[in-house]
Amino acid sequence: MAAPVKVLVVDDSLTMRALLSGALERIPGVVVVGSADGADEARAMRDQLHPDVMTLDVEMPGMSGIDYLAELMEKRPMPVIMFSTRTEAGAEASVEALRLGAIDCFPKPKVAVAAEFDKILAKLGKRIKAAKGAAVKGAGAAKAVAAGPIDWNGRILGIGGEAAATQALFDLFGSFPANCPPTIVVQHLGAGLAGTMIDKLAAEIAPRIVLAADGMAIEQGTIYLAPPGEHHVVVDGWPNGTLRLLPRDPVAGERPSISILFASIARAAGAEAVGLLLGADGEDGDAGVRALQAGGSYCIVPAENRADGFVLSRRIATQPVPADQLSRSLLKLCSR
Repeated sequence: MAAPVKVLVVDDSLTMRALLSGALERIPGVVVVGSADGADEARAMRDQLHPDVMTLDVEMPGMSGIDYLAELMEKRPMPVIMFSTRTEAGAEASVEALRLGAIDCFPKPKVAVAAEFDKILAKLGKRIKAAKGAAVKGAGAAKAVAAGPIDWNGRILGIGGEAAATQALFDLFGSFPANCPPTIVVQHLGAGLAGTMIDKLAAEIAPRIVLAADGMAIEQGTIYLAPPGEHHVVVDGWPNGTLRLLPRDPVAGERPSISILFASIARAAGAEAVGLLLGADGEDGDAGVRALQAGGSYCIVPAENRADGFVLSRRIATQPVPADQLSRSLLKLCSR
């Protein structure tokens, strides 16, 4: 039997600590080893209790959760799941937390009662179990520099990942040239975060980035981020393709679905498609990868041991892709 996931809960509210700890203790395979009221107590408890995962409140007096997360990721990186308010400021803080390397960011319940935690319990448990042992990249790395223009070969790029892929997306898109291949992204972000994500990226990267909309033409030099919640995003035709938003049921609990995007790209473009899976903690993405492989598309997925980077495959041929060569490899696949 696998050892339980040890969680340290950090929140300045006694009520929130008690409710969250009680909710987590109801998840099979999860044990709360302690609760802290702020950064100082969290530092001591981490050294004493050696948790696998930490939950951290964004809004705390004294050192904020964001400041403590930045310190943690610089000095002693570990899997962290954040909790933030459902406000514009909360969305800003949530995206910044994900950028720093947090695994996910959940909205705090509107009312501090156990029933509100029950609404997010299944997803929270899934994230916590996937977070145990996850490779966490420390913050403070050098900012990515945009590559020079590419001679685009007509290939389309699809990217899928969880909220935990935020840091990787900032690094990746920061290295893309202004005339990058047309790129469609499905990321499992919380409600209300996509717009903030786009705003933050737009201020830093060379390509154009927009929220995907039905009927939108797919153009070189543009990154399309799927809106979370109501629709799946698919590619209709290639070349000269358009985006379609489909109001279908969730797939593997997710909408938009990585697998549906990947399958549509494979169907539309075949060998002229490139798919990148940045990691997913559930079934969504697996079927899409199989569709890409069956369609003769190029496919890059995390190596079995994620510390080894990625693996590029097309039909039966495979080759390793070091994590620090990911952007270069994608741009090479999309260049003449």
